[in-house]
Amino acid sequence: MQNNHNILWSKCLDIIKDIVPESAYATWFVPIVPLSYDDNKFTVQVPSSFFYEFLEAKYVDVLRVTIHRVMGPDTLLCYRVKVVDKTPGGTVDYPAANGTALPSAKTSKELTKAPNPFAQSAPQDLDPQLNPKYSFDNFYEGVSNRLARTAAEEVAKNPGKTTYNPLFLYGPSGVGKTHLCHAIGGRIRELCPEKKVLYVSSHLFRIQYTDAIRKNTTNDFLNFYQNIDVLLLDDIQELIGMEKTQNTFFHIFNHLHQLGKQLVLTSDKAPADLQGIEERLITRMKWGLTAEMKRPDVELRKKILLHKIRQESIHMPDEVFHFIAENVSDNVRDLEGVLVSLMAHAVINNREIDMSLARRVISQNVKLEKKQLSIQQIQEVVCDYFNLEISLIQTNSRKREIVQARQIAMYLAKKYTDCSFSHIGKIVGKKDHATVLHACKTIKDQIEINKSFRSSVEEIESLLKK
Repeated sequence: MQNNHNILWSKCLDIIKDIVPESAYATWFVPIVPLSYDDNKFTVQVPSSFFYEFLEAKYVDVLRVTIHRVMGPDTLLCYRVKVVDKTPGGTVDYPAANGTALPSAKTSKELTKAPNPFAQSAPQDLDPQLNPKYSFDNFYEGVSNRLARTAAEEVAKNPGKTTYNPLFLYGPSGVGKTHLCHAIGGRIRELCPEKKVLYVSSHLFRIQYTDAIRKNTTNDFLNFYQNIDVLLLDDIQELIGMEKTQNTFFHIFNHLHQLGKQLVLTSDKAPADLQGIEERLITRMKWGLTAEMKRPDVELRKKILLHKIRQESIHMPDEVFHFIAENVSDNVRDLEGVLVSLMAHAVINNREIDMSLARRVISQNVKLEKKQLSIQQIQEVVCDYFNLEISLIQTNSRKREIVQARQIAMYLAKKYTDCSFSHIGKIVGKKDHATVLHACKTIKDQIEINKSFRSSVEEIESLLKK
């Protein structure tokens, strides 16, 4: 049948509509275009690689259940991704689940498990648990991560042969520690395929160890880890308070280090700040290089944002680009989350990405940076509101309107700056600490009992926020 793929996809949509929320259905499934169904291979087109990755990450089970029900359990799903100005044909093909049949419930679950610590295997057979999408090529360098990036590349070139052993990366969530771990592992696998490389989170390491104790297989557990050539252990702070697990890792660490094997550890804190980790283990963490990864500065955020915009072929005005880069400042994950939300809102509402949408989305996802006001700016706005010369509130005049303006300026200076009472007094009228304290109390009392006065102060505050 010529339009068989359209009919089959229509049946799939009927099922999916009952499984996922309406907004998710409109955002992630309506834009999918069925292209063909031949030899148990169902091909669909999606708007971008972002769409493909999101569907695979969030809705692979929904797709699996639905397509198997409509087309049979042997059906393969392939995506055709529209790519703007990147390929001659304008599309790139991606298979679902690495080109195999859509995973069953069992294999989908197994994808998130740590490797079996008791299965002895050749290096090429050991699953390193690495995510290929995290590489040095898409890790963007800035002042905040330059040392970590440089050290990581050296380790990847000469694992176990540099002074950076262990390499200890620390910093807040979302700054790229896990990304660098996977990048190191991936590069070592390319350059040294004979080496056994393993990435594992501390949480899963702990679960494996607990399971080994329960099954009385701790010797097998130790033997497995002591045969690893490159161990990438993420989030070691997860071992805080776990004395037996720490003791076991201590012995694994010693064994690997003595044999010249490479260790890479990450944490949200520096070794010295890891309260609850044994001192002897902390000492060993400091043997190599400790590299801090800070929150990305605005230049690095712009670099990352520009890459992701180009990657997803997103059309974004310059003012929106700069607004996002300047306000989404905590980490890379927040940047990615804002882009996901912007794309979703744009698709659902069939609208362009503009400043109005960007402000709404960012305010929902992250706390917007407050504009830092100076005492001078506050004085200017207050005096302008009351139509007074700014020099007047610097005098000792006791005229009612001047005193009121001076006190409001002091009150707002305390509210919108980090300055002390003493410093505010020096700037506003050369007054002392007690005068500013009294002014703040007076204005607070007036706001509570005088509706007209409260409205005036609120109007001035709205002017300050413009």
